[in-house]
Amino acid sequence: MKLKITPLNIATAFFLVAAAYVGIYGIKLGNSKTLNFGGTICAVFLLFALVVFVIDMMLRNFFAETKKLWIIELSFITLTAVIYLLIK
Repeated sequence: MKLKITPLNIATAFFLVAAAYVGIYGIKLGNSKTLNFGGTICAVFLLFALVVFVIDMMLRNFFAETKKLWIIELSFITLTAVIYLLIK
């Protein structure tokens, strides 16, 4: 299996690093001193990493050329960011 660096690989690595950081150092939401959502946020980041990894594997099967793969994956990331900002 040939190793390909793709945008969704980078996103997966980001989500795994974010999950590890939140798991180790914790996170506070707002000014709350009693609520700790570190475990929940860590689990959400791990779920995002799993979903992005699966999507990356599916897209690799459809597009063999690295250039096309990069274009499709960057388009997917852009579309996801736009949808997120519209919902927010």
